[in-house]
Amino acid sequence: MRLMLTQDFHSGFVSLVARPNAGKSTLTNAVVGDKVAITSEVAQTTRHNITAILTRDDFQLVLQDTPGLHKPKDNLGQRLNDSALQALIDGDMAAFLLDATAAFGRGDEWVLRHLLASGKPWIAVLTKCALPQAAPVKVAEALNTCLGGLSAKAQAPLRIIKTSALEGEGVEEFIQICAAQLPLGPLWYPADAKTGQNLETQVAELVREQALRATFDELPHAIGVALDGIGFDKRKQLYRIYVNLYVERKSQKGLLIGRGGAKLKQIGSAARLQLEQLLKAKVYLELQVKLRKNWRRDLNQIKRFGYGTV
Repeated sequence: MRLMLTQDFHSGFVSLVARPNAGKSTLTNAVVGDKVAITSEVAQTTRHNITAILTRDDFQLVLQDTPGLHKPKDNLGQRLNDSALQALIDGDMAAFLLDATAAFGRGDEWVLRHLLASGKPWIAVLTKCALPQAAPVKVAEALNTCLGGLSAKAQAPLRIIKTSALEGEGVEEFIQICAAQLPLGPLWYPADAKTGQNLETQVAELVREQALRATFDELPHAIGVALDGIGFDKRKQLYRIYVNLYVERKSQKGLLIGRGGAKLKQIGSAARLQLEQLLKAKVYLELQVKLRKNWRRDLNQIKRFGYGTV
């Protein structure tokens, strides 16, 4: 990738903050034009601060796709919140995402209070606006009403924009608004980079994405995923990847494996296709399901998974 960097090059970090399932990861992927963050219908899908990078001749925009802010029920939830709030503090600006298909609620107000306390310049991004049930005007009005009720001196958003990331609507507008706020700065990442995540994290996350989709109604939040090994066979031009999936109870282990191993095979087949797209090579993928009791309450185990890094 060849760029003609301008002398007044701008770069910086934009933190995406919202309550769970507001569309942060979908917008992140749309901005960089590639899949760097996993997505699912499950709330709290994001467990890392995902670094996504868009570089053009005159700017480098670094997005921090953070875990959804929520009322934590365990140590994992608290660590995810801490991680998102730290990204808000560290960023140059913030984007507050609001699901246009859902009413503005107490969870959104809680996120907004933290955003205002950070003192960062911010924009409001209404997501999922192309869906039939979307009501972006009502959500924007509720946001303004909430701002007025919090304080007469509450910092207003620089802009309120409507987006539908899956259709590409509003994505370029979002990029341009963010780029206009970036300070003068260097290339923080190589010009052709799209994510700051290491390969091990990307592999584990792609497997977890398929596990979430396969167990949507059963045990998605109880699943932890860790890479056990990866190697490349030059002779066969094949990656050999070994991944462990952890659950908290014996009954969950059976649900994840499925009758005759059917569920695990489904997860493995879908994940292997994603990994081959990522690695541009054939993949042999071996999955094992292991029991780790109450791992979501164990800070040491949470750290080993790398969830909610702060």
